[in-house]
Amino acid sequence: MAHDEIIDRYSALARAADAGRTVADCGQEAFEQGGFGAAGYDDLTVLPEGAVRASLGCGNPVAVAELRHGETVLDLGSGGGIDVLLSARRVGPSGTVFGLDASPAMVELAQRNAAQAGASNVQFLHGTIEAIPLPGHTVDVVISNCVINLSDDKAAVLAEAFRVLRPGGRFGVSDVVTAQALDEQARQQAEQRIGCAAGSLTVQEYRDLLTEAGFVQIAITLTADHGDGVHSAIVQAVKPAIGPGLEIRPMRESDAEQVLAIYQAGLDTGQASFETTAPSWEGFTASRLPHLRYVATDAASGEVLGWVTATAVSSRPVYAGVVEHSIYVHPGCQAHGIGRALLAAFIAAAEDAGVWTIQSGVFGENAASLSLHQALGFRVVGTRERVGRHHGVWRDVLLIERRSAVVGA
Repeated sequence: MAHDEIIDRYSALARAADAGRTVADCGQEAFEQGGFGAAGYDDLTVLPEGAVRASLGCGNPVAVAELRHGETVLDLGSGGGIDVLLSARRVGPSGTVFGLDASPAMVELAQRNAAQAGASNVQFLHGTIEAIPLPGHTVDVVISNCVINLSDDKAAVLAEAFRVLRPGGRFGVSDVVTAQALDEQARQQAEQRIGCAAGSLTVQEYRDLLTEAGFVQIAITLTADHGDGVHSAIVQAVKPAIGPGLEIRPMRESDAEQVLAIYQAGLDTGQASFETTAPSWEGFTASRLPHLRYVATDAASGEVLGWVTATAVSSRPVYAGVVEHSIYVHPGCQAHGIGRALLAAFIAAAEDAGVWTIQSGVFGENAASLSLHQALGFRVVGTRERVGRHHGVWRDVLLIERRSAVVGA
């Protein structure tokens, strides 16, 4: 369905709800049997009737987002405002909730519902979920209810959600997904029956797009089964945590010069590796896995302050979940928690990717690196004595590894 058609459709539903009719975008039977609309909520007696009548979702994202007092929340595709108003009660007067909707009629309906509810800590915005009209690092939690599946550019939606979240922020939405790719006939059947399947992602596609955006700790839990492989689902993820003014995101090709400069600075210390000269970007990227590459940046300037990557230890299938990692921090930014935040994000992303063992080698003299890794669950599993000459000196290498307690346990 085209963008303008979606706006027209939901504007008409808003007008119907405003006129006192209960709207059911996905078919009344699906709402009743599959948990769509108001059926997914526990207690709606605290909300205006108009907000309840305009409930068009496929779950209860407020319940899964674990909202806390004082947090700032953004609801993507807020409709008549039911999730905004429920969130406003959770975050309290010291918190703020934004509702974003592309339909002017829905925004107006939500504003009237908020006024009737006496909610003073909410604000409704007119705009698209592919271009959120808020600055970066603005909100603590992004929620949404059966809306992202309607977008024709879901990668942009998830990238925007990542951008506006503060480090450590949470993504918790209800959405419609498919267990596997549907052929056209099955998709049309599902669309005719529940109205919300068009454009829905498979579970793996959703995970991949969340990973590409930079999210970690990704969990997709199927809830109601609507037949033909179509499900309501709870989708949860986290933006990697790091200190104020900083951000962890996937490495980009445009980071090449800064990444290699930090690499060379680390090699120049004589304590990072047997290598003495950083490779070309082509050599760097060819030897590393295309995923599991992250940088820590200054959020204002975009300057790269550290990076972490992984290489496969073997092409043999039995070692599919074993990687060797490298982590480097700008020499002027060490002892600021950047390395710890980067490594923690990398571990979470690695477990999302099915990695059960992360390993590396550390010079025994590199006490800071050893301490960092041990603090995050790595252990020394052995020593390769006098394994190589470095600047004319024989060096020992400590072999370290971290075994996942989640993957392969």
